Amino acid sequence: MSRSAHPAGPRHADVLPEGHYAAPPADLNQLDPRVWSHTVGRNADGVATVGGIDVKTLAEEFGTPGYFLDEADFRARCRAWREAFGEDADVFYAGKAFLSRAVVRWLTEEGLNLDVCSAGELVTALAAGMPAERIALHGNNKSTGEIERAVEAGVGRIVLDSFQEIARVAHVARRLGKRQRVQIRVTVGVEAHTHEFIATAHEDQKFGIPLAGGLAAEAVRRALKLDGLELIGIHSHIGSQIFDTSGFEVAAHRVVGLLKEIRDEHGVELPEIDLGGGLGIAYTSEDDPREPQEIAKALRDIVHRECDAAGLAVPRLSVEPGRAIVGPTAFTLYEVGTVKELPGLRTYVSVDGGMSDNIRTALYDAEYSVALVSRSSTAEPMLSRVVGKHCESGDIVVRDAFLPADLAPGDLIAVPATGAYCRSMASNYNHALRPPVVAVRDGQAREIVRRETEEDLLRLDVG
Repeated sequence: MSRSAHPAGPRHADVLPEGHYAAPPADLNQLDPRVWSHTVGRNADGVATVGGIDVKTLAEEFGTPGYFLDEADFRARCRAWREAFGEDADVFYAGKAFLSRAVVRWLTEEGLNLDVCSAGELVTALAAGMPAERIALHGNNKSTGEIERAVEAGVGRIVLDSFQEIARVAHVARRLGKRQRVQIRVTVGVEAHTHEFIATAHEDQKFGIPLAGGLAAEAVRRALKLDGLELIGIHSHIGSQIFDTSGFEVAAHRVVGLLKEIRDEHGVELPEIDLGGGLGIAYTSEDDPREPQEIAKALRDIVHRECDAAGLAVPRLSVEPGRAIVGPTAFTLYEVGTVKELPGLRTYVSVDGGMSDNIRTALYDAEYSVALVSRSSTAEPMLSRVVGKHCESGDIVVRDAFLPADLAPGDLIAVPATGAYCRSMASNYNHALRPPVVAVRDGQAREIVRRETEEDLLRLDVG
């Protein structure tokens, strides 16, 4: 896979030459607040802390590897997004980033809605008490069982992804004697990357119904005719790890154009528009994400301008920041196992986790930061590659980083910004045990997802 394999990977989606890395930071002990969660710092002994607890204490109690989630930071980010968009808009947390019952309770308490894309995510949301009307069901291939479960529960919206799904949801809703609120996901021909967008015919993907060729307009015609459906709006999603709102401007222009066509043909002004998620976070000090207030103002201005030009009432706006909420709130804590110097090249630092707890580097060539956190150091920086313990040469956690030259087995290092997708995509490769997720707040720590055990592995293996 090339270094430009995915927009959530190498910055700008450019191909980076082998051996590309930034210069070492002036102070290896500094924990950049743009990358780490808000309560992370170092105590007087140089040991990193989160929520008032040092990482040595956390490692002793919960073991390594482990995901440590700053609950106060998570809640603060929820409030920031909720306040930025206000009462006349909806913020849907994208559960695929990371979901647990504790997270659902936090979302409910902080006033956010929830986007799910599987029966497992839906049952977790309902079990944790999220009101069904605040849940949206996504997905490109929802089973009849998943649709039935969602309609029976009374979810606030189902996002329709194909012509077959329009008929399928309508059939289920009629059979259950309900009228299901739905949106249609359209593919607008815009693919947004980290710092750029490509306004091309990007309809060649599995998600959505293309605007091109009148397909989206035909989907609207079908949805409006079916008694089991209440079409409330149009949904669009243009990419991942987006730092610039230019792509949203093109997408909104095309979505509003469809809303105008719907009004002109059917005499109906749909009341909602969802511009999706994909908003970026800082994985390294070179990343520069926008604040929620800035994003909210930009998206509102775009939608208002496009609707004014089209002579439409401004619809209710929805966004889906999953990564942007949970991503920065957690770090993964590892213990160093071996330190292998390759003279003239780099030093390989092996940790007790790897691609089973963070597949994103191997899958997307995603970039991360890393720091020695069990102590401070005045040693010179050494060019390092942090790797896991799995039987794969591609088992890389951080491709290029500088760590202190006195790093030794038994040291604790941490990779920040691992709250999104790392636990969600974790695996049992090599029969590894998936790490726990530990919430830390105000000097208290508790597992919200426990560490897997060998008994868990054997329980599923029925022989």
